[in-house]
Parts: sequence; structure tokens; C-alpha cells
Amino acid sequence: MSIEIPSREEIGEILKKSKHIAVVGLSNNPERTSYMVSKAMMDAGYRITPVNPTVDEVLGVKAVKSLSEIEEHVDIVNVFRRSEHLFDVAKEFTEINADVFWAQLGLVNEEAYEYLRNLGYTVIMDRCIKVEHALTK
Repeated sequence: MSIEIPSREEIGEILKKSKHIAVVGLSNNPERTSYMVSKAMMDAGYRITPVNPTVDEVLGVKAVKSLSEIEEHVDIVNVFRRSEHLFDVAKEFTEINADVFWAQLGLVNEEAYEYLRNLGYTVIMDRCIKVEHALTK
């Protein structure tokens, strides 16, 4: 099985229509990639919701412990958790009915991919949302 992600043009359309990104594993450490990427996306006009049970706030936004605590619609769930955790995040993702499951650069899990694709979700893996935003704006 191979993971097929949307084309760069399709990714550009996803990013243009999206407004709210929940970031699973967002660190409050400014030196971590999750922080830098999320700050860049926030600076580009996206609303960010940090999802991390170990922090209270990131980038001036109150963090939630899990996706299920987010009450408003989420366009993209951007995941900064190791690949072996992606299936658990994918199951939680389906409970909030977000639009796009996005696993950051270097993160791939075929079980999570198959599970979400079989349910009809858009899945992007092994791509940096900040890079894709820069390439498609």
C-alpha cells in the first residue's frame, strides 16, 4: 500500500479555504519545530488551537488537552506526534469531524492513512504545512 497525498494544487486550495488549525503536540518551547511552524501559520492569518495535555498556553492561546475539547469546527488537524501515535490521533480526529488530517514532515502511518481514507477524509502525511503554505500562496 502506498500513501497518496493531494497534489500541490489541491493542497493550495485546502490551505486557502482553511481558517482554523488544531495542532496536536504543539510545544511551548520556541525552539521546537511545532512552535515555529505554528507561529508562522498564525502570522499568516490562521487561527491556531494548541492540543497538548502538558501545557496551559502556547503562542498566547489557551491549550486543550485533547481534540475532543475543541467546541468549534476545525479545518485542519496538524499533527506533531511520532508516527506510532498517528493512529490514535486519527481515531480522535474522526470524533470531531475536522476536514483534513495533516501529519508533519517525516510522519507516516499506513494504518492511520487507510483508516481515514476509508472514511472519506482528506489525509496529508510527510509534508510540512508551513512549506506547503509558502509554495502555494
